[in-house]
Amino acid sequence: MTIHKARNGDVEIAYETFGSPDGEPLLLVMGLETQMLLWPDEFCEELVANGFHVARFDNRDSGLSTHFQAEPARNPLRVLFSLRSEPQYRMEDMADDGFAVMDALGWSSAHLVGASLGSAISQTMALRAPERVRTFTSMMAGTGSQLLAVRIGTVMKLARRRYDDTEEAAGERLADVLTTIGGRNQKIDLDWARAVGRESYRRSHDPTAQQRQTSVIRHARDLPKRVRGITAPTLVMHGDDDRLIRLQAARKLAERIPGARLVVLEGVGHAMSPDVRPRIVEEITAHARSVAR
Repeated sequence: MTIHKARNGDVEIAYETFGSPDGEPLLLVMGLETQMLLWPDEFCEELVANGFHVARFDNRDSGLSTHFQAEPARNPLRVLFSLRSEPQYRMEDMADDGFAVMDALGWSSAHLVGASLGSAISQTMALRAPERVRTFTSMMAGTGSQLLAVRIGTVMKLARRRYDDTEEAAGERLADVLTTIGGRNQKIDLDWARAVGRESYRRSHDPTAQQRQTSVIRHARDLPKRVRGITAPTLVMHGDDDRLIRLQAARKLAERIPGARLVVLEGVGHAMSPDVRPRIVEEITAHARSVAR
């Protein structure tokens, strides 16, 4: 695929598209630290087959998009719970990056699908410019900065693991992470995960980017209350075996957004796998088409 760049002030956002411009515009927004590669090509193509023109992008501080000033490495839990450090950018800035991609594509509005942190970014987009959001689908996420939603044991387990600073180790790390946070019924494609981990390392290796994005989450303290103002038709999808974000957080998100519909995926965790992709595509498509009708 051809990589394009959108601009939000001094920040460049790398993105790519799938399908014909005649399709329904759909923007995929990825989560913490991960690159747009975590939206599998096959997933994007399946959405295209259902009539969408799909765009995915690297958030700032990930992949081929602009990276910010490096800082000393810190414990992930300290970053998550500390109020002392001022983030280098805000959730609103990350939301405007998404709008910059839409502007570059000539999209006045689009369907938004956000995973994990990508859901919080999409929530912010829906609040900042409701007229630009046709529908909103939240995956693997709760109400933004709600810290009680996070399973601290999983965060600690992942934080304790150590990997060599090599391309090969980056592949093993992603495979380990997805295995840890995936659900009991999921068949994680480990070969795919290792390949994506290695490719992510080649595209951009930035060890402290995760803590800069985590700081953004920590400082979006008002988002859980503000989501009541979302007017876009909303679908909340969450696995009942998510080892990173509690199902109860997704339930609260669905309760707070007027008219939101909750879909619980049995045996699914905080990862996408080939066996659950068809159901996810089906739900996103049905949600978009129900609004069109």
